[in-house]
Amino acid sequence: MTDPAAGACVARVVALHVHPVKSLGGIAVSAGRLGPCGLEDDRRWMVTDPDGAFLTQRQLARMALVTVARGTDGLVLAMEGHGAHAVALPPVDGTRRIVRVWKDSVPAVDAGDAAAAWLGAALGRPCRLVYLHDTGARPADPAFAPPGATVGFADGFAVLLASRASLDALNRDLPSPVPMDRFRPNLVLEGAAPWAEDGWRLLAVGEALLRVVKPCSRCIMTTIDQRTAESPDPREPLATLARTRRARGGVMFGQNAVVVRPGRVAMGDDVRVLKEGPSNLLPV
Repeated sequence: MTDPAAGACVARVVALHVHPVKSLGGIAVSAGRLGPCGLEDDRRWMVTDPDGAFLTQRQLARMALVTVARGTDGLVLAMEGHGAHAVALPPVDGTRRIVRVWKDSVPAVDAGDAAAAWLGAALGRPCRLVYLHDTGARPADPAFAPPGATVGFADGFAVLLASRASLDALNRDLPSPVPMDRFRPNLVLEGAAPWAEDGWRLLAVGEALLRVVKPCSRCIMTTIDQRTAESPDPREPLATLARTRRARGGVMFGQNAVVVRPGRVAMGDDVRVLKEGPSNLLPV
């Protein structure tokens, strides 16, 4: 077994974010457990259209305005003008639906008509809310992830890492700075040089081991202010990333990772690099 103490400490964890419902509001936490699908509760719920296709802020920017809190047995959704709505965790033997996330078809459990009605009114279109019980149902992209790696309803991989120094470097190039929440990471790290994460391959974070598998390609969601659901500048930060961080597969910010060894992580944890390599930003 890899000894986490053997690696050089390059950074520390300064923020942890869980996004229970894909594309809705996130929750800042002080600690959490990294399991096969990432941080506990992260992107285990998803909003779909009535036919089961996933919905995100790419189609409905106002999804950013729905806040999410953990409830006694599920979630509490809230939005200004629509109040709050408690959603119970659907039972494993509840109404099953096959839902679609990009090219993947995944079995999920429907959260019921009341949740669908509340979300439909808040978002202004018919939709459903579903939950993923089976954390092994969706393999991560085998072109990058090792065999057996899984993902919940995140776009591609279980964990998204981001560096404050890299955001600072990006903001120096932007006409107006953007906050970290534009990129919706799970772990925010501080202490490493800008873009050092491009060369990380295996990390020890708290009790967990993470394998960094590829940089994260960014989309129009990064232009959306997560507090207002508006795009102050529809070009940025994508236009600047296109000049400074274009690589094969898109324009990149942050790194995707899979969980090699589950374990608890917390704010203040050291981040140790156990394996390094050349930059994983591949030329176009």
